[in-house]
Amino acid sequence: MKANIVVGVTGGIAAYKAVEVVSRLRKLGATVDVIMTRNATQFITPLTLETVSANPVTVDTFVRERSWEVGHVALAHKADLFVIAPATANLMAKMAHGIADDMLTTTLLATKAPVLLAPAMNTGMWTAPATQENLRTLLARGARVIGPGSGSLACGDVGEGRMSEPEEIVAEVERLLCAKRDLAGLRVLVTAGPTRERIDPVRYLSNDSSGKMGYAIAEAARDRGAEVTLISGPVALAAPQGVDVVPVETTMDLYRVMLERCPGQDIIIQAAAPADYRIETPSEQKLKKAGQKRTLTLVENPDVARAVAAQRAAGQVLVGFAAETQDTLANAREKLERKGLDMIVANDVTLEGAGFATDTNIATVITRSGETTYPLMSKRELAERILDSVRAYFRDDRGAE
Repeated sequence: MKANIVVGVTGGIAAYKAVEVVSRLRKLGATVDVIMTRNATQFITPLTLETVSANPVTVDTFVRERSWEVGHVALAHKADLFVIAPATANLMAKMAHGIADDMLTTTLLATKAPVLLAPAMNTGMWTAPATQENLRTLLARGARVIGPGSGSLACGDVGEGRMSEPEEIVAEVERLLCAKRDLAGLRVLVTAGPTRERIDPVRYLSNDSSGKMGYAIAEAARDRGAEVTLISGPVALAAPQGVDVVPVETTMDLYRVMLERCPGQDIIIQAAAPADYRIETPSEQKLKKAGQKRTLTLVENPDVARAVAAQRAAGQVLVGFAAETQDTLANAREKLERKGLDMIVANDVTLEGAGFATDTNIATVITRSGETTYPLMSKRELAERILDSVRAYFRDDRGAE
């Protein structure tokens, strides 16, 4: 793995695990620079990490190895990836609020490289509302998070807060840096956003879907080598480069385009939120106040997912979404069967950090053979996990590689 990785080590008892993280990264061929906070040096010495990294360890903001380099800027530019292990509650709070008061936080603020956090702290600190709010902020900005796990903690408590093991962290680094091309040669169709059903020329019925989840899936599939078609309802998002974007407005528009486009696809992921009903007879002119109640007659729209399943080609994989407010998993399982899907992504939109307008999500991926629940993470990260599940379905259930 030819990459420049900066490992940040903060002041927690799990700092000792950073030694193995650095060692494993070096064995994979990465160049590793280490930045320690002052508190981290109370748990392990800089000399230990200098030995395993084969590079000087940086602690002091004002000490420069080369007189012509500004330390935090040099490392910020050099990094292909930042790994913070352990990431304490204090470090996450500083990152979330743009505080740069030591070498590590200054470099993090200056870098454009992706950041992987491996949180480690007491259970109460991890579950504290302030920490969870900081986590949501960092995820929304694109930070990746691995863990924490559950188990016995150094303080004697048992619960969440245990830092992920070094091998898990390094595996995640490999996943982030060694971009998968496991969808190369496959055609993936993704739907995203709401639909609008016209009442008159200036009013419509719709829903709160922002399209962010579907767009994240389309971008992730593109980056993994797929030929991607994105059928999008009206959203305030920029069209992803390298993706064939087909705009639609109404559910009937979506229905017609899907029946036309789906036969040529390998994977169909329906993240859009089409309206279930439309106005029977939209007004051609703006409706004026009449000083009395007005009745709108609604008629049911066709079920797009069922229509797609009814004409599915051999080998196609169909993925749906279930945005629920109660009995989430039960409703999703029923929808999986009723709509003839292979996989469904269920999420409770009432949960904090999940739902339509957020940059994060919490979801459970359900197939007929099992379920996997993913905690709060960015929608791009969830998109990767969904595509991992789709690819595993091809391998395990379709016999393809």
